[in-house]
Amino acid sequence: MHTLRLAATAASLLLVTASVHAAVVDGIDVRLTTASPVVQGDVDVVVRVTITNTNARPVVLHPWQLPGSEHDGSLFEVTRDGQPVPYTGALVKRAAPGPRDMLRLNPGTTVSYDIELTAVYELEQNGRYDITYRSGGVHASQATPALQSDTLYLWLEGRTPQPSASAALASQALAAAAGSISFTGSCSATRKTTLQNTVTAARSYAANAVTYLNGTPSTARKRYVKWFGTPTTANWAVVKKNLTATQDALNNKPLVLDCSCKQTGVYAYVYPSQPYKVYLCGAFWGAAMTGTDSKAGTLIHELTHFTVVAGTSDYAYGQSAAASLAISSPAKAIKNADSHEYFAENTPALP
Repeated sequence: MHTLRLAATAASLLLVTASVHAAVVDGIDVRLTTASPVVQGDVDVVVRVTITNTNARPVVLHPWQLPGSEHDGSLFEVTRDGQPVPYTGALVKRAAPGPRDMLRLNPGTTVSYDIELTAVYELEQNGRYDITYRSGGVHASQATPALQSDTLYLWLEGRTPQPSASAALASQALAAAAGSISFTGSCSATRKTTLQNTVTAARSYAANAVTYLNGTPSTARKRYVKWFGTPTTANWAVVKKNLTATQDALNNKPLVLDCSCKQTGVYAYVYPSQPYKVYLCGAFWGAAMTGTDSKAGTLIHELTHFTVVAGTSDYAYGQSAAASLAISSPAKAIKNADSHEYFAENTPALP
């Protein structure tokens, strides 16, 4: 996977730069800074993220809310001339964190990270880039404050245009044998059998979900309301499109299932621009085949992340957080991977 170049410091002095953009949310001050608002030539694009606890009490954060964990999600929102810039790093389904997994930030403490963005965002084109830091998904088991900066504006000039790496990788995947299942990362015979059964169970989940969504939107459809909020014709159509594409991926696309990941606190991860390869991790192997946070549900979750499938994000992790998201922001729920997974798993069953 891509590695982010970073340097973390507990410093009270901020980098003196020509561009500083800060925001304070829940008492956490998040600043994005750069040496210059204009970047010339084919060079790395580095921003500094500085996070300060301005509260009079400690705050506890998920490690994935900060840059630098092994499988960071998309912690930045990046646009070029108003158009979204593809994120090419990993998107991860995480297990519930334990107390020892959390990070404590004491009052007045500052941590800083230098992040090289070109490793995980397509920044090959000239133009004005709007960059905002926004922390990853909230897990239902641990409530943490949001991390968000104001928008940093960068002008990239003199860069050599390159073909889209994400488009090239997607084309390669589409050209592979349709409807096949292959294995990488030294999967044992037992695990290969388990994964074949996982695909079968996921196909059943997807078929059931699509059949349900072929019905008419209604507030009486409690299963939909639970995970996506009050139904509208437009939102219903988005969810139907997403899960129909997921079903198509399971039935007709060349799935590659990789067993090399050893992380115990992670179910699986994918690179959104590299369909249809899914990396299965430690928590996946201990999950039930079906039911909440199951093997089959995890596969659906990961497939929805692919740009050519549904392009979902991780706004919320866990059933409680996903259900809350459906109430507070249906617009985000219909783009949230766990919401699609829990809708497909339908455990406990809702009509």
